[in-house]
Amino acid sequence: MDLLNFPIFDQDFYSMALLFFLNLFFITIIIRWFYYGSTGRKDYLFTFFMISIVLFFISFTLKKFNLNIGLAIGLFAVFGIIRYRTESIPIREMTYLFIVIGISLMNAVVNSKLSYTEILFSNVAITWAVGFIEKVWHVKHEITKKIIYEKIENIKSENYEFLIADLEERTGIPINKVTIDDIDFVKDCATLTIYYNLQPEKRKK
Repeated sequence: MDLLNFPIFDQDFYSMALLFFLNLFFITIIIRWFYYGSTGRKDYLFTFFMISIVLFFISFTLKKFNLNIGLAIGLFAVFGIIRYRTESIPIREMTYLFIVIGISLMNAVVNSKLSYTEILFSNVAITWAVGFIEKVWHVKHEITKKIIYEKIENIKSENYEFLIADLEERTGIPINKVTIDDIDFVKDCATLTIYYNLQPEKRKK
């Protein structure tokens, strides 16, 4: 039975529902457990989940028009330019965004040439790789930030330890190293780049 020339029910619904929950399951593990568990950052959770969900449904819907290859490349490019149209996104978050887009596209455009066992293995393999790197290797993600520093006497090589101690006391961040980018003797200040590891944010109780 059709309503306004649109079918009320399609057998592909079962496939869509199964693939959606499969996609949501693995995305949740990667984003909520691995990403949030390592960083404690909530500001990207909404973005990651909504891009994954919307991209999945767009891809699955357009897949029925046999645009699989072009669709995958086109959508990947469109969502890829998000990074250039918004504020700067750290490389770690860009990597997770790449993972989210890739998994969602992969799960949505699956067809009869690819078995559920193969798609399940692909999801498990990607999730395992993320978890192994985050939880087993405990890879530290070093961040750089430029600052203006006014205690110019501390930038001397013999006062390097004092410089590190002063910056750590001010920022509350364990600093790995500091480099000097520029010195302004007129304003009696220097532009420094500090290097530190990403620290999980304190969760609100």
